[in-house]
Amino acid sequence: MIAVLTAAQMRAVDAAACERIGDDALMRTAGVRIAQRIAARVASGRIVAFAGPGNNGGDAFAALAELPGSYERIVYAMPATRRSRAAGAAQRRALDAGVILRDLPASDAAADLACEQAALLLDALVGTGARLPLPQSFHPAIRAMARRQKITLAVDIPSGVDADSGAIAEPCVRADETVTLGALKPGLLLDPARSYVGSLWLADIGMEDELAAVEDAHFCADDDDAFLDRLPVREPTADKRTAGATLILAGSTQFPGAAILAARATARAGAGYVTVATPADAAPALRAQLIEQVVVALGDEADPESLASEILELTRRGGSLAIGPGLDLNERTGVLVRSLIARAKLPMVIDASALFHLAKHLDILKEARCVLTPHAGEFARLSGGGTLAEADRTRRLRAFVERTGAVTLLKGRATLVDDARYVYINTTGTDALATAGSGDVLTGVTAALLAQGLSPFDAACTAAYWHGLAGQFAASRRPVGVVASDLLEALGAALPVRRASRPSLQRIF
Repeated sequence: MIAVLTAAQMRAVDAAACERIGDDALMRTAGVRIAQRIAARVASGRIVAFAGPGNNGGDAFAALAELPGSYERIVYAMPATRRSRAAGAAQRRALDAGVILRDLPASDAAADLACEQAALLLDALVGTGARLPLPQSFHPAIRAMARRQKITLAVDIPSGVDADSGAIAEPCVRADETVTLGALKPGLLLDPARSYVGSLWLADIGMEDELAAVEDAHFCADDDDAFLDRLPVREPTADKRTAGATLILAGSTQFPGAAILAARATARAGAGYVTVATPADAAPALRAQLIEQVVVALGDEADPESLASEILELTRRGGSLAIGPGLDLNERTGVLVRSLIARAKLPMVIDASALFHLAKHLDILKEARCVLTPHAGEFARLSGGGTLAEADRTRRLRAFVERTGAVTLLKGRATLVDDARYVYINTTGTDALATAGSGDVLTGVTAALLAQGLSPFDAACTAAYWHGLAGQFAASRRPVGVVASDLLEALGAALPVRRASRPSLQRIF
């Protein structure tokens, strides 16, 4: 995994890196990375930068100093007397290279005029450590960029975004791209700020030693290489059970498809032996669709405790359980679900209808090795805190995990996984995943990864990333109308290729 640092942690890393290699070297490298993205977006024309008084403004000077004279380069900036030594040096390099320096616009009309002929706007007013709301003197430039019909690139973080929480203040820059320096920040990955970031690029500027020394990172994320590092690799000597055996309790006469999708996803994610336990009246529909998986029909007359014992017997040679997709909401099913969760020793993923049956019985989770996978509505019911506001997701998720002891994957555009130590923020996905059955596929992938030996936290993080990759791949092939079954075939096709080394500029989303 890769660290996602708060503003305070980033300041400490930056200070340590400055001690080791110097602030001027860091700013020069930051300028090179930003200039690379400018050149990738526009080959020529006028580049207009709005620079604040801090090092974020210095990065803008450093970037424009790297661009050739074929660009017309203008910086609208705060007074130079307020700049750091490194930012002052970057400004002098820029001026020597032909960059034009003008005062920051004081009115909306002046800011609009400054943007008029630009091919690209560079937002470098504030950095990660900025506190909201921003000074009024910045507002004309921010409003002009927000109104623009120009490509806008933000340095480190769009002006108006809180780096820690993802909250936004009005006015706020809505960037086409953001080049964040050194490390990811949680606010860039969380809503509502995620809608203002555009394409997010992580720039390596030489802080590797200091980033590796951070010991108290609360947030984390993945890139393709980190995801591949965790993805299980089947042993050459594996048989169908040692490759990963999963039992899924799922399905009903009304919702047989949920069980089918979960079972197929489990197999496509690498499990070698998949068994589905389902009510007897749902079994024919499952057997008509599931060729490679075993379908066990549960007796209609047996009491729930006996059924739980029957299912547990089926798991003796298994590696994981999945409980919930498409189950009935009646109390008999609730007793079965709760008995199974309380008695099972295997790691399990609990989703959909099973979450409904857990809402008033969270105490049984204390001894379970499990992953809960609620969407916002299910989480609101589980946690008992009412409708889940976007700004409260990380706080309420942590409180819930600390109360229950259960690793919880909270679905959303920025899916979160919390194990009471870390909050993983998923960076993959697409709105194409907003389709019936998508969550059942995620359940199956999580179950397969648990069966292959990943811990509940690692399985949940890996499943979220993989599920998002599959959604992106499916959407690239079918721009409209992606359905959950499309994700099954995309799981293998979407796997990234391992790179020889991480690039100095890598796209996060």
